[in-house]
Order: sequence, then structure tokens, then C-alpha cells
Amino acid sequence: MFDLIVHFITTYAIAFYLITTLQWYNYKINRIIFHFHNYRWHIFYLIIPLITYIFAYKYFWIYLFFGYLPALIFWFRKINKPLNFTKRVKRFLLIVGFTETLNLLVMNKYHNNPGLSLIVVLSLALLISYLIEEFLFFMYKKKAKKKIQKINPKIITITGSYGKTSIKNFVYQLLKDKFKAYKTPRSVNTIKGIILDINTSLPEDTEIYITEAGARERGDIKTIVKFLENHYAILGKIGPQHLEYFKTIENIEKTKLEVFESNNLIKGFSYDIPYRENVIKIKDKIHNIKATLEKLEWDLEINGELHHFECNILGEFNAINISLAIYQALEFLDIETIKEKVLKLEPIPHRLQKIEVGGKIIIDDSFNGNIEGMLKSFKLIKTHPGRKIIVTPGIIEGNENLNIKLAKAINKTFDLAIITGQINKKTLCDNITIEKIVLKDKKNLEKILADVTRSGDLIIFSNDAPEYL
Repeated sequence: MFDLIVHFITTYAIAFYLITTLQWYNYKINRIIFHFHNYRWHIFYLIIPLITYIFAYKYFWIYLFFGYLPALIFWFRKINKPLNFTKRVKRFLLIVGFTETLNLLVMNKYHNNPGLSLIVVLSLALLISYLIEEFLFFMYKKKAKKKIQKINPKIITITGSYGKTSIKNFVYQLLKDKFKAYKTPRSVNTIKGIILDINTSLPEDTEIYITEAGARERGDIKTIVKFLENHYAILGKIGPQHLEYFKTIENIEKTKLEVFESNNLIKGFSYDIPYRENVIKIKDKIHNIKATLEKLEWDLEINGELHHFECNILGEFNAINISLAIYQALEFLDIETIKEKVLKLEPIPHRLQKIEVGGKIIIDDSFNGNIEGMLKSFKLIKTHPGRKIIVTPGIIEGNENLNIKLAKAINKTFDLAIITGQINKKTLCDNITIEKIVLKDKKNLEKILADVTRSGDLIIFSNDAPEYL
């Protein structure tokens, strides 16, 4: 009986670690194998327990109760993104119980080799869970398709290497007063996220549905487009974001261009790629950009005429994002109405969002994780006459060269760098030559900022990373 209890606890402990990491990476097994950001955790909480159980299972209970479980509990309490017990997670844990029972009662392999039987149990649980989730997804997808066909809104789909969420929010702000517009929440940009949003939140009276499409591999955006059959498409800037998945810029470009492959496409808008006759490229139509810490203004060519726009949004690159939104809005509104609405545009949370507290200027740019956007924000920060402090984990989905480039720009712009996260710590520390502080735990960040900053300082939170990175 004691051996059975040890086996049961071990199975669920490892299953708990597996489902936690899978949830972080959208339940993609290939991503936690090939793109995991802290392989040491796999070694400590997955590989070593399995090997120890296989070769020393008679004495494994000592390691389990006095080593593995205390370490796993400590790990779980330390991470800032613990397991969310969704219906999918609960189903998986029930399936683990089912496969464990099947193993003990039917397969009868426990007494011969409990370590190998544990691997069989977890593998079978993952397989059954995958099949069940695929079936449920098929049913949810069918339900969502039926609902969106009934509502029959005009659908706008937005993609790009970066700026998707900002463009989506700008389009929504321009259209929401005149039309019953609805946008996908937060940064929802996967086919599963969109289907869930349609089934649970899309209002029945929606006239314009604004979505964004993200990708980790070829075909991801095409899947979304094939499902939505969008009438309009916007392609923002393309760059080396997610290069670890796509390997080349050419692969990224081909994937993003999938947004224009809808059979119902009326018109598309692109920053710099002239893809088809019904896709308008706007790069050469944007002129005279002036960005300060107070406002943004620029000229935009529309039908051969220059029109002046200004707003309280920060960042030179937002002239591109807003211009794409303007061209989309022109399909529904006149130019004068759009000019008035651009003046009233509100900043997107965590994207160059300006806050003034205690005589300090705080720029929340924590959702900006691309090299180009970060460098453009540094150009803006340089205009501040006082001390400048950056809080950053570097570029998460980028290679070492991009983080070296970022470090050199930090040296030229800031007086103090506070480095968070572990993923880029070595690269940033080796290349940042100004005064720097390395945080082991972000829980201490507020206290450190209170100690090292003063009135007149500017503090920018540039990108962010969850604790598991």
C-alpha cells in the first residue's frame, strides 16, 4: 500500500509540473521541448525524478518526500504565474487518475517497473487529453462559426510582427461611436482564443468585429483567416519578432501575408508590402512625423492630398499604427470625422503609457517587446532633461545579437538600468556599461525604485517577462 501511495503522489506531482508548463506555452508539447526558456526546471522537476524512480524506486520515497515535493512546492510558490485550474486542466488531472487506475488494474505493470509505468501513464494521459481537447475544439469551432454567420458583421483582421493590439484598439476607438463595434479582448490572437471569444462574448448586434491574428508557425494566420473569412485586413510592420520559431524574416513575411488570403477580402492595408491590387501600401504616404513626450503629430497622404493629424499618443512608431487605423476607418467614416476622433485617441495600456507620480515621469511600455519599438521609445526618452532609468528583461523572443544591440542603445540613453528576469541576464550584464542593478526577484522592484529614484527622474518599464522566463 505504501508503494502505491508513493506511485500515486509521484504521478500527480510530475503531472502537475507538466500541465503548468504546458499552460504557459498554450498546451503545445513541441514548444516546451524546443522553445522552453528554463531547461533547468525540466531537469530538476521532470528528468531527474523520472530517472531516479526508474533506477532507485525502492528508495525513491526518501527523495520524493524530502527532496522532490519540497522543491516543487517551493517552485510553485515562487513563480508569479501559477497554474490556473481551468476546465481543461481539471479534465487532464482526471484523465491522469483514469490512466493511473487503468495501469494498476488492467495493464498490471506497476510491480514490474513502476518508473516505466509512470511514463506510460503520463504519455497516455497526454494523448487522451489531446484527443478530447481536439474534439471539444471542433465542437466549439462549429458553434462559433454558426454564431458569426448569424450575426454577419464586417470583419477586420489585423496582424504584423508588432503593433497588432495597438492598431486593433485604434481602429476600435475610431469606429465605436458610429457603429456597434466589438474587438477581441487584450491580446487574444489565436484561433482558439478567437473561437472562445465568439462563443462567450461577441454581442449579437455586432456590426464590425475587429480581430488580431498572431502566429508561431506557417499556417497559423491562414487558419484564422479561413475561419473568419474577414472582409478587411491590416498588416503592420514586419520584423524579427518570434525569429526563434520562424528562423528567417522571409518565413515571417510569408506567414503574415496570409492575412490577405480571405475569399471575402474587400480591401487590405499594409505598411510596406504591396501584396495585391486591393491592398494599399501606406509607407510612402506618412510624412513629417514629430514625436515628443507630450504628443504626436504627422501628415498623411489620402487620395493625393496631405492631411495633418495629431493626438496625445506617445511614440513615433504610433504614427504608422494610427495611419493604418485611419485608412481602415475611411471605409466607414469621412476624413473630418476621423480627424476629430484621432485627436481624442486614448493611449493603449502598457504601451508607452505616461503616468506622473511624485514628480517622476513613469512610462509604462511593458507590452513592447520588439527591438524596433524599444529603440524608437529610447529616442523619445532622450528628450527628457533629467535622469533616465530603464527597467527591462531585454528582448524575450529574440536572439543574442538583438539583446547586444539593445544593451548598446541603453548605454547611450540611460543613467541606470535595472535588469529583470533570467533569460537575458548574462548578455545584458556583459554589454551594459552604465550603472546597473540585477533583480533576482521582481517583488523587490518597488522598494529599489523608491530608494534609487528621485523627483525629476523618468522611469520606463521596457518590456516585461513572466517569472518563468
